[in-house]
Amino acid sequence: MTEATRVHLLDEVRKLIAEREREGISGLAIEVAPAQWAELIPRLDTPEVATLVNWLPEEVLADTLAEINPAEAAHILRALSRGTAADILEEMDPDDATDVLGALPDAEAEQILVEMEPAEAAEIRELLHYPPDTAGGIMTPAFVAVRPDMTVEAAERALRRRVEEAETVYYVYVVDEERRLMGVLALHRLVLVPPRTKVRDVMVGDVLRVRADADRESAARLLTDHNFLAVPVVDAEDRLLGIITQDDVADVLEAEATEDFERIGGSEPLAVPYRLAGVRHLFRRRIVWLLLLFVGQAYTGTVIQAFENTLQAQLVLAAFIPLLIGTGGNVGSQTVTLIVRAIALTEIRMRDMGWIIWKEIRVGLLIGAVMGVVAFARGELLGVGSDIALVVAITIVAICIWSATVAAVLPMALKRLNIDPAVVSAPLITTIVDGTGLLLYFEIARLLLVG
Repeated sequence: MTEATRVHLLDEVRKLIAEREREGISGLAIEVAPAQWAELIPRLDTPEVATLVNWLPEEVLADTLAEINPAEAAHILRALSRGTAADILEEMDPDDATDVLGALPDAEAEQILVEMEPAEAAEIRELLHYPPDTAGGIMTPAFVAVRPDMTVEAAERALRRRVEEAETVYYVYVVDEERRLMGVLALHRLVLVPPRTKVRDVMVGDVLRVRADADRESAARLLTDHNFLAVPVVDAEDRLLGIITQDDVADVLEAEATEDFERIGGSEPLAVPYRLAGVRHLFRRRIVWLLLLFVGQAYTGTVIQAFENTLQAQLVLAAFIPLLIGTGGNVGSQTVTLIVRAIALTEIRMRDMGWIIWKEIRVGLLIGAVMGVVAFARGELLGVGSDIALVVAITIVAICIWSATVAAVLPMALKRLNIDPAVVSAPLITTIVDGTGLLLYFEIARLLLVG
């Protein structure tokens, strides 16, 4: 949807709401796709959203909420009565409904669950037991499973019975009496073999699977790396619990990328969309990191005090401090962003540590050499003397190599300790490099100028 179309539709929706044209909204719901409603809702004022969600047909609203961030969908759900909210969730896929309920306080979620059909409520309660950052937390129990001794004809009948409820019908899973996963049968294979053929004779027995307690990002990577449409989720006894599909994976990868970007920026990830985040929430997410960085930067002043005599002997050295620490921070920020992203995409692993360090040392050397020449020329233009200009140039080279190396090693080291590498934010790298860079600067100055 183009911006012009979006603006036109937004104006039309607002006009219908202002004129209390409920029938107009119902008519519009037939023409506007759920994804388009999901784009419009964040642009409406709170009273307009409350009116719109009460006027949209339940099936349209259910599909729309599935397209919206779960925290925002939960916020919208609060504008409805408990019974209506329960009806909406029953229209949604179980995994999407679980995500929305999981964003509500437990008491409110339970009030809605008791209004739902017992079977569907039990299904969602089971999914709510899994932490949201695990494979179990993003799976859906809406899959098709058959027994190995069934004929292909019987399997097709089972598939038809479940086609409206299943998340995907492209894979039919084969389980034994204990629901242990035995194999998988692709839809195209199912329709091509003779009807009397036994399922066990045409199934693929070696099935890639993921444990329910596995990290959701690793589960998502498994699916995308193999270009699957879905991946089965099993428990410790290999019993089939659910499946993860491509739409679930898209949401996971977007959420993980968002968290990484927020951490790299030096902030804790937001628990809700920015539009719904209050001042206190933003304050709590930012202040801890800022205080840690503030304390970390305090040692920069300590370094300057320690080399006070060197500075007094060559006051012109102070003029280049902002240039040097800025360069170190920029090189480190570039490097850490690339390394953290490469780790997230599994492009690099711990065994690659050696060549990563060697690569970044060479990159830092090349960058430092170019910038060192520029720094030397800058010093000459300022008339500070060739000796000072040489100190600055050599320091630039050393800082670039040091910054690139530190920024490459820290994320890998944290990964080894099972800590999210994204916590090595650009501000953190800058803080580390500031003080150590000044140490390099003053030591080089003392060696070359003082002797």
